[in-house]
Amino acid sequence: MLINHPSRFHLLSLAAFAATLAQADPIEAASDPAVYTLPNLTVHGQQTANVMPVSTYDTPVSNLEFDPRIDFQSRNMAEAQGDVTIRGGIFENTGFRIGSATLIDPQTGHYFAELPIAPEMLTAPDVLIGADNALYGFNSTVGTISYSWSQIQEGGSATLGAGDHDLNFQRIHHGMTAAFGENNAWSWGAEAEVSRSESDGTIANGDHDFDRVTGRVQLVGPKSQTDFFAGYQAKFFGWPGMYTSDAFEDFPPETENLKTRLFIVNHKHNYSENNWVEATAYDRRHKDIYTFNRVTSTSNTIHETKVNALAIAGGHAITPEALTLNYSAQITADQVSSAKLSTAPFQSRTYYKLSFLPEYRLSVAENQQFTLSLGGSFDDTNRNDSECSPIVEIQWSEDIESGGRNSLSFSYVESTQLIGYNGIAPGGTFFAGDADIKRENSSNLEFGAQISRVDWSFEGALFYRWDDDLVDWTYEADKTKVRKAKNVDIETFGIELIGTKRWKTIEAIASYSFLDKDEDYGDASIDASFYALNFAKHRITLGAIWTPSERIEVRIDNEWRSQEDNALRRSDNEALFTHIGVSFFPAQCNGLELFAAVDNAWNDDYEEVPGTPGRGDQVSCGATYRW
Repeated sequence: MLINHPSRFHLLSLAAFAATLAQADPIEAASDPAVYTLPNLTVHGQQTANVMPVSTYDTPVSNLEFDPRIDFQSRNMAEAQGDVTIRGGIFENTGFRIGSATLIDPQTGHYFAELPIAPEMLTAPDVLIGADNALYGFNSTVGTISYSWSQIQEGGSATLGAGDHDLNFQRIHHGMTAAFGENNAWSWGAEAEVSRSESDGTIANGDHDFDRVTGRVQLVGPKSQTDFFAGYQAKFFGWPGMYTSDAFEDFPPETENLKTRLFIVNHKHNYSENNWVEATAYDRRHKDIYTFNRVTSTSNTIHETKVNALAIAGGHAITPEALTLNYSAQITADQVSSAKLSTAPFQSRTYYKLSFLPEYRLSVAENQQFTLSLGGSFDDTNRNDSECSPIVEIQWSEDIESGGRNSLSFSYVESTQLIGYNGIAPGGTFFAGDADIKRENSSNLEFGAQISRVDWSFEGALFYRWDDDLVDWTYEADKTKVRKAKNVDIETFGIELIGTKRWKTIEAIASYSFLDKDEDYGDASIDASFYALNFAKHRITLGAIWTPSERIEVRIDNEWRSQEDNALRRSDNEALFTHIGVSFFPAQCNGLELFAAVDNAWNDDYEEVPGTPGRGDQVSCGATYRW
């Protein structure tokens, strides 16, 4: 069923489903209460109900499109090519941080999310915004999705799955640990994973063929953890009008062939109470072969990028219980090899960033604390002028005897960013950069409140962001085949509300966000924006996990949005996406999970990228055995 107007009917259906869950009879007790322990759907933790995708194997970015703070604009599917935005920014404004280092792709932010890492090796992502992003982020003005390295667990799993559109996927993962030396305080571990998937895609010329191999060795001490990681991923996928949108009536069958290699060494040490330091070094190699038309094999474009980085972050308590110095630093050297980008003023660059944020804490009453953070960051490169940015945050918090917490915060931060080589290389056929593009500067004023209790929580924020010289891709009405990189001044006002609730067998998370923008391109010839003005004015998410018995688990994620008008978008501006997963755990085989799932259950044809065809529905099922 193709639904072009997912509005009142679908919202009422969701409300009825939620009401049904809420009225479900509690399961009888449970001689073993642990049977009903649900994953922790919280504001700062797991923020989507589903943890596995429907169309391929699990990746660090799977299901992020249902995260309340993250907007995912995908081509084909999230795991293929996805532009990750936060609070109305564009894909270039979002960083991906592993340990203490932010991973970048110097060619374009379209490849920021290429992370060849098994999800078991990472903790749940934390979305850094405001002061946290200004302190720990790197070349990302709006937000950073931050992952930490998990501790290796003994055991593993194997998964086999299949679905319509000739989908099939397989995966095997295993971890092992042992004592290190004669002292049981130290241990070592090794972990490896292999995954693959392929399908014909949910629309014609939307096929994919993915492979990933990852491994790491870990050393854990009483106060430290060291990880040595290596990962490789190869991805081939197609999508009509993937990047050219509706510039051509016949939607050329474009393809991407990506190969990403990543090596990381990470060490974290807690050297005393409230004192920690984490250092990360990585080497990333990424090759992209883009084909404009797979039938004629025309316009093959090959880019290769190399990135090396060293980063450190930590917190040192100068005065116990009162003054802590938070700090972060990163140096990154990149290089691009591409005939198409040879017009850029340079093909290599070295970035430097140093941030300090002293945090002063004062007890103002019993169980109440006042915190003042005042610092800043310094950004520089060997190719561009440097920039200094202030960071200010004031917070009041109160601990409740029952285990809850209340807090209020106010912050003003500035951050800065430089665009990649696609944006500074003029002369492209479809995407034309500008060698004179300016450094982006962003200022964010925010007021936030949090309330947390044992079984529910609420978080709200009001923010106003000024983006000066934001780099956007624009076009003229009579020249829609050519996108040009232009600086734009944009003011963004936003409201963000997130709530969670936990019952005996049900856990839910819901959110609402509102965005409004006022833009000034300073150029009368510009008629429309391809990215910066592609945002949701209103967006609602609802996720729930229901465990009616110890053998059955139901997970549902929903996202409804009302998007800003865009002349290129041929679908409606309203959309509803639903991802439902059902798991059954047979009593006859301990460790076995049988699952079935559907993505885009309503087969909504909404165009996440204006002018680029939307995805169809996908159904899959399979089995996972854990040991």
